[in-house]
Amino acid sequence: QVQLVESGGGLVQPGGSLRLSCVASGNFFSINAMGWYRQAPGKQRELVASILSGGTATYLDVVAGRFTISRDNAKSAVYLQMNDLKPEDTAVYYCHAGIVVPTTTSASEYDYWGQGTQVTVSS
Repeated sequence: QVQLVESGGGLVQPGGSLRLSCVASGNFFSINAMGWYRQAPGKQRELVASILSGGTATYLDVVAGRFTISRDNAKSAVYLQMNDLKPEDTAVYYCHAGIVVPTTTSASEYDYWGQGTQVTVSS
């Protein structure tokens, strides 16, 4: 089985920083896109940042310039460095990855999600 395990959330004051980490484990061939989503109370889940295996990254407009996504393919890990955090960044953050796993006949890509980590920005 494939799992994504997140860490790094918490409580931080406005203007502070946090670094989220997510590591994939289990039996798989490769990982394609990895990313971070967030969901605030009463709102839909939104894509915060994503990164392809080659390193190309994209960001939600409101976090561009404050957040940086990176990945370590050797460790099957993705990170989100969040700087200058604002109260509106408060949400549960979820790691996502498109992972190629073996099947009975060959291989297929499936979506996997982490368990979510709470980020609270408050004074």
